[in-house]
Amino acid sequence: PLGPHSSALTPDTHMNHSSSEGRAGKLEGVLLGTALGDALALPAEGLSARVVARRFGRLERFRLFGRTGFVSDDTEQSALVAECLLRFPEQPDRCAAAFRRCLAAWIARLPWGVGRATLTAGVRCLLRLPRTGVQSAGNGAAMRAVIIGTFFCDHAGQRRAVGEALAETTHRDPRAIAGALFVAELAAACTQNDTTPGEAFAAARATVHDPSLAAALDRADALARQAAAPLVAGEQLGVSGFVLHTVPFAAYAFLRHRGDVLTTLADTSAVGGDTDSIGAILGGWLGALHGAGALPHALVDRLHDGPFGATHLRALAAALDAVRRGETPSLPRYSTLAALTRNLSLYPVVLTHGFRRLLPPY
Repeated sequence: PLGPHSSALTPDTHMNHSSSEGRAGKLEGVLLGTALGDALALPAEGLSARVVARRFGRLERFRLFGRTGFVSDDTEQSALVAECLLRFPEQPDRCAAAFRRCLAAWIARLPWGVGRATLTAGVRCLLRLPRTGVQSAGNGAAMRAVIIGTFFCDHAGQRRAVGEALAETTHRDPRAIAGALFVAELAAACTQNDTTPGEAFAAARATVHDPSLAAALDRADALARQAAAPLVAGEQLGVSGFVLHTVPFAAYAFLRHRGDVLTTLADTSAVGGDTDSIGAILGGWLGALHGAGALPHALVDRLHDGPFGATHLRALAAALDAVRRGETPSLPRYSTLAALTRNLSLYPVVLTHGFRRLLPPY
């Protein structure tokens, strides 16, 4: 069981039952939306738009291994963050220390597709070095930050303190930290109110002080207002794992969203690049905006239901909602042996996709 939590995290306990259900649905929507965007876009990671179109057409179903959706490090790290929020929701330093322990154990299970900065930080966590974060402006901190914003949607100070502490466990570049904080702020804006993508973006953009991120986000906003096609926006904003590419392009796609989650995710993954991280951030934002009920259930039901699968993510969301309401739930468990076995089993599939990138698209 988790320790007792202060009522400081539950200012909405006086709210009506339907409002409470709405917050619970958005927590679930964030984690499932992250998994959906991650798994749908994963086969296109590192490919160009031309190759994605010729090899897959539109990515509206899972294509990594049959019709089952498998998530990558984006979803798994988001789940680890959720676990640490459950343990220490009011203590940023202890939350970050718990995340370092989780990251060490996660690296020991041999995950695939891990970014260089996160891998380096994970090894440092395994070695118990005092400083684990590296000087990198990659998107590793941003891709796992949506759940922070939704959980702390009513607590701006705590949102920022925990967001910074968790980002710095792997990434110490100010741009990477600013990107992660913006991701959390946009999620918070989506969760707090019945809002539009434009209104949520404006609220989050007002908190950005890093000049390079601010400029990139303003370009994304301008492209969305001009109704620029995704391929055009991808060329102008960039779609690599650089945080100043990933986060602004995800923001552009979010601003173009008109209500259908699958269409938005498919349009975005068609551009290629770091598709799984962009899809994970975008899917998490859409889950925060609409709640779990708006996600395509036929696809959610086809996510591989082992560690970090739909059942596990739903249990984490329910526990986070219980903590938010001042309760002390048990921590959802999963089999670390099953996670290691799944990783090892999927290595041939991942390597096959990697070799296919070297071949012509036909």
